[in-house]
Amino acid sequence: MSGRTEHGKPQAHLRLKLAAALAAFAFAAAAFAAPAPWYKWRSKTNGKETCAQTMQGEWEKVSGPYKDARCATRGVPG
Repeated sequence: MSGRTEHGKPQAHLRLKLAAALAAFAFAAAAFAAPAPWYKWRSKTNGKETCAQTMQGEWEKVSGPYKDARCATRGVPG
């Protein structure tokens, strides 16, 4: 038995195995992903500083990267 129907299409159990293999691969790849680093940002409009991973708008990166959300520990997380 070749795993194909008489018309050459894969049988349902082979599609299920392929879907399971793809899901396992995606999960394994995500397990090795590290969190994004944190940076200190300064507002270009009022000079206020904050710690965040990304900023939109009128902000400039002041320092970083940091491992934590308080921008207290320098380094890249992970």
